[in-house]
Amino acid sequence: MRLALYQPDIAGNVGTILRLAACMGVGVDLIEPMGFAWDARALRRAGMDYAAGAEVARHADWAAFEAGATGRLVLLTTTGAVPLFEAAFRADDVLLLGSEGAGVPPNIHARADLRVRVPMRAGFRSLNVAVAAAMVLGEALRQTDGWVG
Repeated sequence: MRLALYQPDIAGNVGTILRLAACMGVGVDLIEPMGFAWDARALRRAGMDYAAGAEVARHADWAAFEAGATGRLVLLTTTGAVPLFEAAFRADDVLLLGSEGAGVPPNIHARADLRVRVPMRAGFRSLNVAVAAAMVLGEALRQTDGWVG
């Protein structure tokens, strides 16, 4: 199982997701461009001290990511057709999260093999991307016996 972040905007969210991935033993794909510089100073400032413990692959763009992607692409989206509690996950799924400001473009939304949404109370737009990643990854790992430790 992997987490993939499409053009993330906020370094702090990436840091939180890298920490989640390191602790849960899943890889992370970062699909560029990103809304911040990826250097030692930015990593420290964003609290990404767990980055060294995470398996991170950076991709120059969507085409580079897609060319090397294996497994089923599962998009986390506010407009997903399948509520989280009805989704069936596989051990080789790639859980894709869009950028905080724009999500993913329609062609990538359409490309997803499964689109999943986290049900929320009416009147609220969305969860923080790192919170959504943790919720969905936890359920996916539970279903696939992927919990470590």
